[in-house]
Amino acid sequence: MHNGHRRIVIKVGTSTLTHPTGQTNLRRMAELARVISDLLNAGSEVVLVSSGAIGVGAGKLGLRGRPGDTPGRQAAASVGQCELMFIYDKLFGEYGHTVAQLLVTKSDFDDEERRGNLLNTFERLLEYGALPVVNENDSVAVEEIVYGDNDCLSAHVARLLGADLLIILTDCEGLYDRDPGRHADARLIPVVAAVTPEIEALAGGAGSALGTGGMLTKLHAARIAAGAGIDTVVAAGEPMTNLYDILDGKSVGTLFLGGGEQA
Repeated sequence: MHNGHRRIVIKVGTSTLTHPTGQTNLRRMAELARVISDLLNAGSEVVLVSSGAIGVGAGKLGLRGRPGDTPGRQAAASVGQCELMFIYDKLFGEYGHTVAQLLVTKSDFDDEERRGNLLNTFERLLEYGALPVVNENDSVAVEEIVYGDNDCLSAHVARLLGADLLIILTDCEGLYDRDPGRHADARLIPVVAAVTPEIEALAGGAGSALGTGGMLTKLHAARIAAGAGIDTVVAAGEPMTNLYDILDGKSVGTLFLGGGEQA
């Protein structure tokens, strides 16, 4: 087993799943399916938290980018979610793996009975060898589409499942000591012991035009996971083989240590 990690939550953002045009990045989705299928074949339990429904739906509807209003985003999400799951079903099916869709909201984690039901479903799906694909239920809940592109959702899923590791794939290499877009000498921070206000100050603002997350929501996710003793790695989704290196214990992206004293 890779470095003892058996139960892994992998989150992929809109920027990883779509081209700048808003259309689906099929090459990257195919690579994601191949690598995750390989991890499943090796005996890991994997849960995929996938953003991208709004971006994919906007592309499918022929819209010029992400809708500016919440009902527009919700409508795009409901179209895009069908397309996303169709693509995942096709890609994972080629490798002999079955996908399951779980659309959840923040209140599903807050309510004790619903949280228990959700956990039971996850556990049974994993027992059956299926790959749960999780997204915010964007057509009825707006927390994530307004605030954070599923980063915090992935951390709540990791906590619920008692995961060994949370991996957040994004369009940057990890957390830098300064903005790499403006400073040529910016350096990647390989390990963060605790998410402090000083660390948060390095994170800057929101993310890509098609997604809503930025590094700040990834730090919040890492803090949520760390509160349950779960390590989080924030790394680039290109190349997708970064997942192998992360699970082999190599230094890829930024590792946020779980269990540390969080500010």
